[in-house]
Amino acid sequence: MEEFLHYVVGKLVEYPDEIVVTRKEEGDKTVFLLAARKSDLPKIIGKGGHTIQALRTLMHASAQKKGQHIALEILE
Repeated sequence: MEEFLHYVVGKLVEYPDEIVVTRKEEGDKTVFLLAARKSDLPKIIGKGGHTIQALRTLMHASAQKKGQHIALEILE
């Protein structure tokens, strides 16, 4: 899942080398923390939050197939 995030977000931003994805376990849920350059955050979030919501939907669907629970948070 981390590789997926690096790949997709890397295609959206101007500075893909500065993307940091951290995985944190919280009980039965896995939380992915995404950090990027401040100027790239609007590209990740998208207009009206549509881009980040689409990413969360894809990750959630993939995790459900595996019986997992995940969340995606953006760090500023």
